[in-house]
Amino acid sequence: MPATDHRPTEPAMGPAEALSELFTPAGKHHPYSLYDALWHLGPVIPLGPSGTLVLGYDEICTALRDSRLLVTDATVHRTTGMIEHSSWQCFTKIMMFSNPPDHERMRRFSAWAYAPRQVAERRHLAVRAAEHWAARLATLDDGGPIDLVEAFATRVPVTVTGELLGIPEEDRMALRTAITATTTAFEPVFDREELRPADAGMDVLVDYLDDLVRERRRRPGDDLISTMVRDRDTGGELSEEELVASLVMFLIAGVQSPSDLIGSTVRLALDHPAEGRRLTSDDDHIRAFVTETLRFDPPNHVLTRAAATDIDFHGHRIAAGTRALLVLAAANRDPRQFTDPAAFDLTRTDNRPLSFGLGPHYCLGAAFARTQVEAAVPVLLRRFPHLTLTAPPAYRDQLVTRGFAHMEVSLGA
Repeated sequence: MPATDHRPTEPAMGPAEALSELFTPAGKHHPYSLYDALWHLGPVIPLGPSGTLVLGYDEICTALRDSRLLVTDATVHRTTGMIEHSSWQCFTKIMMFSNPPDHERMRRFSAWAYAPRQVAERRHLAVRAAEHWAARLATLDDGGPIDLVEAFATRVPVTVTGELLGIPEEDRMALRTAITATTTAFEPVFDREELRPADAGMDVLVDYLDDLVRERRRRPGDDLISTMVRDRDTGGELSEEELVASLVMFLIAGVQSPSDLIGSTVRLALDHPAEGRRLTSDDDHIRAFVTETLRFDPPNHVLTRAAATDIDFHGHRIAAGTRALLVLAAANRDPRQFTDPAAFDLTRTDNRPLSFGLGPHYCLGAAFARTQVEAAVPVLLRRFPHLTLTAPPAYRDQLVTRGFAHMEVSLGA
């Protein structure tokens, strides 16, 4: 039987009110009732000069494959002045925010690092990191609540990604705050001052990795940075700034999405204990559980595209130069695609959430993120079979990249 949705109940509201609340702190913390309200306006919602909101599954699939809908690259951010900020100076030098032909060049350079064989070989790193931090959790247990985000969900991917990049162990957790800070740049910006935390975080990451690149050029090792430095110096496909930016993005993506997904997966395992208990012994079950978690409460809610020309889009006009906000998390609950979408249901067949995108910009790191979660969560639940929440988890004040700021648990007897 499908498990029920444990979201907080909220008063019904109209679509206009839902739209105005979506990017407020309250809306970011509890967006699903807002998506439900917005569905009354249809799968594509024109917002006038400010752009278009797209909620529908099929419609977002179309958008992600449409070459006329571009990612917001340096050209776009130059017109808005965002390129003056160090966060976007770096982000627009990576494949995620590049259009052809730069996108293909950057993706080709980095693809080997995300290849299935590479990802499979990293699984043991995630298991080892999870076992280490689960053991450390036990030493923290004094009868009071423990923040599982800080003590486990964050530390596993920081350890795995730090080890792959060759970041010294003593430096890894110091970079964690900067990593999360940079992701706030993805949120809609209504005042440039809102970019201060992202810029400060990006300055830390760029300076650190730039120094590490120089060090690996002098003293190569067997880590990913050394390999990418050698490939860049041999092939010349990337500029030095693009190389550093690519490493920044590997670090951010290797930590933030897996951390957020570990948190959501554990929360849902505790909410649905019968299904959660099977995670400790059934590999097929953990894969299905993570897939349904990605549909039900994903770490990435929104992607943005910019129209290169006027587009007739599912009966609506998207004007050249305007933005289309693709709400992946709403598409994952499209009732035309998913039966009883508000239920957490592991019996779904052909369950294909859009949480890592689709098409040419499908997230290269998706398998790496999933592998970390599928390895780490069973280790945690085996070690602490009586793990319980002591309070409702608190989300960060973010919607585009969404995850828990705190998750207080008791480890149990």
